[in-house]
Amino acid sequence: MSGVHVLLLVAALVTLAVIIELSRRSQLRMKYTVVWLIVGLGIALLAIAPGLFNSFAHGVGVKSPPDLLVAFAALFLLMVCVYLSWEVGRLEDRSGILAEEVALLRAEFEERSFAPGQTPAPDEASDGG
Repeated sequence: MSGVHVLLLVAALVTLAVIIELSRRSQLRMKYTVVWLIVGLGIALLAIAPGLFNSFAHGVGVKSPPDLLVAFAALFLLMVCVYLSWEVGRLEDRSGILAEEVALLRAEFEERSFAPGQTPAPDEASDGG
């Protein structure tokens, strides 16, 4: 195992430890934890058995295995970006709906609080003492 593979294995183990710790502290949702654990295990597998990936790359007709690794990494990052864009859009929609609901509730509250000629509710009429 060369120095690069040892460094890659250490990086994978540190990544796995960070993911597990974030998950343990409930700072990372389970659906993301699973994806990142799979990525970390995949990196660890590549560090432990680099010949496995090289054989796969040559089997699919790629002359240079690092090219296939870069292509996989680029596709993975593209998928992450698209997914996060979808999540942001969904959250923006939810935030807009919540803002509208808060505005309606605030208007209803102010309407009830300041209606002329309205008597206060029984719990408001008592002086509490």
